[in-house]
Amino acid sequence: MRSTDTGRSRVQSVDRAFALLDALSTRGGQASLGELVADTGLAAATVHRLCGTLTESGHLRRSAGRDYLLGPRLQRIGDAAERATESWAVPVLTAVVEGTGETANLAVREGDGVVYLSQVPSPHSMRMFTEVGRRVDVHCTAVGKALVAGDNEDEVRAMLGRAGMRQYTKSTIVDPDRLIEELRAVRQEGYATDESEQEEGVRCVAIAVGTGDAAFAVSASGPEARFTHDRRDAAVAILRAAVSGLAPRPS
Repeated sequence: MRSTDTGRSRVQSVDRAFALLDALSTRGGQASLGELVADTGLAAATVHRLCGTLTESGHLRRSAGRDYLLGPRLQRIGDAAERATESWAVPVLTAVVEGTGETANLAVREGDGVVYLSQVPSPHSMRMFTEVGRRVDVHCTAVGKALVAGDNEDEVRAMLGRAGMRQYTKSTIVDPDRLIEELRAVRQEGYATDESEQEEGVRCVAIAVGTGDAAFAVSASGPEARFTHDRRDAAVAILRAAVSGLAPRPS
């Protein structure tokens, strides 16, 4: 489990239950007890007890082979969460598109990767398209770098060791030390970039909002020929204006 020190007390059992649900989601919705123990770092007895409670409530169920699966009650929660996210994300992303002319995306951390939750496409015929729900790597995406820039560097190295650093283009960063150095710059400047690192000829800029597990990233991306360095730099202010007021407030 990734550490998230918010300075406020957290309910341990709730954290652990959500860690189990996250682990199941990362594995495609089905996992054995042993896999959940390995993925969460929790004791087997704790995982067994929590999974039992979640199964009784309908949030999990057991397969014939005794694996745990995400339960039907989560479908209703997921559908409602998607509608709720779209209600605030689409206006934010629309503002980014109107300001930059490029495609805007919303993404969050999912395990050792990043997943796109929402998108508003550019009005141009030549535009970037990323399927909502697509999972991408951290090391080669602006949203990924923005989301992990605040993490402890040892945790980042451990994540890179688990996920690997696949080379997608000649510009992809595949050296952990070089990525760590770039993440330091992201922390200082407040935004992250992708210069043809995931897809040749595509430039992207992103900022992160919030901290820890509650963080999300908003980005603008387009073809290098149109989304020049100057337009990319100007997009940072547009991104910040679009997300103004969205950062979670302390309860």
